[in-house]
Amino acid sequence: QVQLVESGGGLVQPGGSLRLSCAASGSISSIYVLGWYRQAPRKQRELVATITNNGNTNYTDSVKGRFIISREYAKNTIYLQMNSLKPEDTAVYYCKLADVTGDSWGQGTQVTVSS
Repeated sequence: QVQLVESGGGLVQPGGSLRLSCAASGSISSIYVLGWYRQAPRKQRELVATITNNGNTNYTDSVKGRFIISREYAKNTIYLQMNSLKPEDTAVYYCKLADVTGDSWGQGTQVTVSS
């Protein structure tokens, strides 16, 4: 079983920055993909960014050039550096680990972009 714990959400003004963290623990397979997803009120959960074992990254178009996903292998932790935040980035952000056994999700962290 995999446990994922997110942190780093909060309230920020438009144009500001936040960094989210997600620490993974438990029975983690040797090959997996970690990623960030978000869900805004009354909308479906959507992919934000993913990173593979070998460091390949993928971003949804709306965050390209503003968000950076990275990982710290020794700590089984990934980060999402969010810059130039916009009100439309407001959502609950979830961390997900996908491996051969299936998907594991964190509890989510709220990000609110508002003046």
